Amino acid sequence: MTSENFVITQEEASGGITLTIQGRIDSTNAVKLGYKLDQVIKDGQNSIILNMLMVEYLCSTGIRVILKAYKEVQMAGGSLGIEMPSECVKNVFGMVALNDMLVG
Repeated sequence: MTSENFVITQEEASGGITLTIQGRIDSTNAVKLGYKLDQVIKDGQNSIILNMLMVEYLCSTGIRVILKAYKEVQMAGGSLGIEMPSECVKNVFGMVALNDMLVG
């Protein structure tokens, strides 16, 4: 899957929003994810779930983007969590000790 196949879909539910991410979160796509998260937060969403079942790769820039959004949402009294992480996401978050904080 190339960068052209990186897709973020948005689904709103009562009390929050789910962003389903598909593809590789490399440095280019991490920027795209950051823009999307910034937009969602700016729109007033403070309960965000990231469905990462279809994520094939997660780089350090992607981790920083997710942590930045996590901190912003926490400061606003909300929450950001990871739903259905792929094996790749579990492994990366495990290596950087973020599973307990983000994966629910």
